[in-house]
Amino acid sequence: MATLAEVRALLGESRFNWSDPAPWIELERELGVEFPVDFHEVVDAYGSVLINNQLYLKHPARHLLHDLGTMIGRDLELWREEDMAEFLPSPVGANPGELMPVATATTGEAVFLRVPDDSSSSWRVVVQEFDSPAWTLYEMTFGEWLPAYLKGRDVTLCARDRAPDGPYYEPLP
Repeated sequence: MATLAEVRALLGESRFNWSDPAPWIELERELGVEFPVDFHEVVDAYGSVLINNQLYLKHPARHLLHDLGTMIGRDLELWREEDMAEFLPSPVGANPGELMPVATATTGEAVFLRVPDDSSSSWRVVVQEFDSPAWTLYEMTFGEWLPAYLKGRDVTLCARDRAPDGPYYEPLP
C-alpha cells in the first residue's frame, strides 16, 4: 500500500495537516461507515484541494466551505435516483459492496470507494465517467490509486495532459 510519504513526494508538501479526529468521527457516525486509513491520511494532510486543476478532494471539517460530508450527501442523493443508479456497478451507500462517493473531477468523473464485503477485504476504487455509462473498478486501494493518478497512469482520470510539469494542488477556500 502506498504511503502518505509517496503522495507527498509526488504532490509536494502538505500544508493543511489536520490532527483532530472529530470531523471524521462525526461523518462516519452519520454515514455508518469507517473510511480507510489511507484516505484519512491524505485528506487530513492536504485538506480540501483541487489537484491538477482536475480532481477535487474534500476534508470532513464542516466549517470548510468545501467539506466532504456535504459533497457525499449530495452525491448519495444524486446516485440513488432511478435514472442515475443504472450507471454504477452497485448501489451507493455504506453497506458491504456498496459505493461511497469520495471525490469528483472537473472532467466529469466521480470517484467512489467500494465498501469491503468483509473486514479482511480492502476498500477498492471505482471511477464512473459522468458523460457515459462507463465505470471502472480498480483493484487498488485509494493509497495506491492516487499515486497512480499523480504519476500520470490512466486510472480513468489522467494527469498527463493536466500536469505536464508534474502534479500540483491548490487549496479550496
